[in-house]
Amino acid sequence: MKYDFDAVPSRIGTGSLKWDEREREDELPMWVADMDFPAAPEIRRAIEERAAHGVFGYNIIPDGWYDAYIGWWRDRHGFTMERDWLIFCTGVVPAISSCVRKLTTPAEKVILQTPVYNIFFNSILNNGRVPLEAPLIRSGNRYSIDFQALEAAMSDPQATLMILCNPHNPVGRIWTHRELAKIGQLAKKHGVTVISDEIHCDLTDPGKLYVPFASVSDTCREVSVTCLAPTKCFNLAGLQTAAVSVPDPILRHKVWRALNTDEVAEPNSFAVCAAEAAFTKGGPWLDELRETIYRNKLTAIGFLKKRLPKIAVTSSDATYLLWLDCSKITDDTDVLCAFIREKTGLRLSPGAQFGADGKYFIRLNLATTNAILRDGLERFAKGIEELIK
Repeated sequence: MKYDFDAVPSRIGTGSLKWDEREREDELPMWVADMDFPAAPEIRRAIEERAAHGVFGYNIIPDGWYDAYIGWWRDRHGFTMERDWLIFCTGVVPAISSCVRKLTTPAEKVILQTPVYNIFFNSILNNGRVPLEAPLIRSGNRYSIDFQALEAAMSDPQATLMILCNPHNPVGRIWTHRELAKIGQLAKKHGVTVISDEIHCDLTDPGKLYVPFASVSDTCREVSVTCLAPTKCFNLAGLQTAAVSVPDPILRHKVWRALNTDEVAEPNSFAVCAAEAAFTKGGPWLDELRETIYRNKLTAIGFLKKRLPKIAVTSSDATYLLWLDCSKITDDTDVLCAFIREKTGLRLSPGAQFGADGKYFIRLNLATTNAILRDGLERFAKGIEELIK
C-alpha cells in the first residue's frame, strides 16, 4: 500500500471532540463518527500551500471548486451535476437545519427512516418541528424500507419534508436504484421534498458504489436537495466544507436563500482548497482507506462471532460504523454503554438516540488502526463478560 494507515498521531490535547472529551485518562473513544487517520498527504499539501501565502481574507468560490465536485460525481458515481445546481455551505448539518427552517413551518412534521443519525432529530426539534418516524424493517441481520409506513407518513398533510440518509447511518445500507425511485415517486405524489444526506457516499465496501438519489429519475431530481461533502470520507470535518446540489431552480432559490440568510454559505480560507484537493487528487488514498476499513470490519465481525456470539452484527455495505444488536443481553444499551465505559474505559454510542429499535443496539466506530480496534474489541468483550457474570 502507498499510504500508511497503521501509524496515527496522538490527538489528545488537540481540541478533539473524540479524544479530549474524556472522563478518564485511559478512555478509548469509539463512538463519534470521526476517523483517527490523518488526511491524505495531497490534501495536507494543498492546505500547507494555502497557509504559506499568509493572507486569509474573505473568499469566493472559484471555478475549480465546482469542477472538483462535478468531476468526482461524474467519474466515481456516473452522475453529472450542473454547475448552477451547486451551492457551498459550511456543513451538511447546517444545510439540513437551514432547509428545515426554510422549507417547513413551525409544528410541521419531518419524516425520518429510523434508526437514523441522531443529529437529524436535533435539526428538527431545535427548530420547532416534529420528527415523524417511518421505521425501517429489520429482517434477520439486515434492514429494508417499510414502504407502507413511509407512504403513511408522507400522506400526513403536516409532513412536507423528508430527510433521507443515503447510504444509511447507522445501519450501513446502500439504497438501491429501485428503492430510491419509489421514494421519489411517493414524495412527488404527496408533495414531499427530500433532503438526501449523502455524506457517507464514498465510504462503501470495496467494489460497491452508492446510487445518488438525484441520479435515479427526473422525479427524484425535481423533489430533491442533496447534501454532499468531502468531510466524512477524507476526515475533514474540522474544516467546515460541504455543498448542496439542487437541480430544480425554484427549490434551489429557496435553499440558496436559506443558506445565505443563516450565513452558512461562505468558505473559510481552507475549505475550498481542501475540497478541491480531495476530489481531484484523493482517489487513490480513499481506495486504500476503504480497503483498510473493510479489513477492520472483517476483524471485528470475526472477533464478535468468536468471543461474543450473543452480539449480532447488522449486515452493512457502507460507512465505517457497526450497528450491533445486543438484545440477547439487554433491553437498554444506555445502561450497557455506561457500564462498559465505567469498567473498561471504552466509549461507544448507545442506540436509543437513533430512534426506532435503537435501544437494543450499540454503534461502534471502526475507523482507526487495527491495533486500536483490537484494544477496543477486547475492552468490549471484557465489559460484556463482566456484565454477564
